[in-house]
Amino acid sequence: MAIRLEKGQRINLEKDNGSKLTKFMVGCNWGALTTGRKKEIVIKEGFLGFGRETKWVDEEVDLDLDLSCLMVDANGMLVDTLYSPLYNGRIYLAAFSKIIRGLPQGSDWSKDRSMYHTPDDTEGDKGGDDGLDNEIVTVDLEKVNPNIHQIFFFLDIFSPKGIDFLKIPYATIRMCEYDGTQIDVRRVTNEFAKYDVAKEQNFSGKNALILGKLYRHNGEWKFAAIGDAFDHSDGILPNSNLALTIQKILNQYIK
Repeated sequence: MAIRLEKGQRINLEKDNGSKLTKFMVGCNWGALTTGRKKEIVIKEGFLGFGRETKWVDEEVDLDLDLSCLMVDANGMLVDTLYSPLYNGRIYLAAFSKIIRGLPQGSDWSKDRSMYHTPDDTEGDKGGDDGLDNEIVTVDLEKVNPNIHQIFFFLDIFSPKGIDFLKIPYATIRMCEYDGTQIDVRRVTNEFAKYDVAKEQNFSGKNALILGKLYRHNGEWKFAAIGDAFDHSDGILPNSNLALTIQKILNQYIK
């Protein structure tokens, strides 16, 4: 059974049989926002206006969260990043490259092909929780560049404007072992820990979260929870600027 991850906690990444873990993933599941209003939808059109069926449902709006990660070497120098390539147009030039010179553009794959990011979900679950992760980062620990010593995972709210973690219906992050390929997670075989993001009172007014990090220790990978939230609004993007989250990690969390 997965433990509820607490700030500063460390989790054991060994498999149930004691063997070394090779396939690690972080998944995030969240719900779309409701406006408090109802809207009518058509279930059946009928014929010539007869037999038409409708129902009233909660009106929902898109909620775009972004799960991302960055990788640093033993000296704390940036090696690579993994975030949505949807940022690569005007947003990268206007809001990212000016903050961190040389920041790699968004990509679905890390440079060493050890980490993969599923396509960006820009809506969230509509019509209720489907129980599936909206965004996933998979890591093949055997393929990670030996120069990489720490991998940080973080979450930013891209849109809409003015939404913080406390206003999200639900948002859960889980750390797991998976079965399948990096681009096709067939099933979760071992769920190590979960982190409930929404409804945390200390996340009021916060739109960016540094979740935790994988790190090398005596030749093995370990995971440490961080759980620090911030307001990374910049007045340019609708909500949080993930380049500010990356900058925060590089300046304050590298050990």
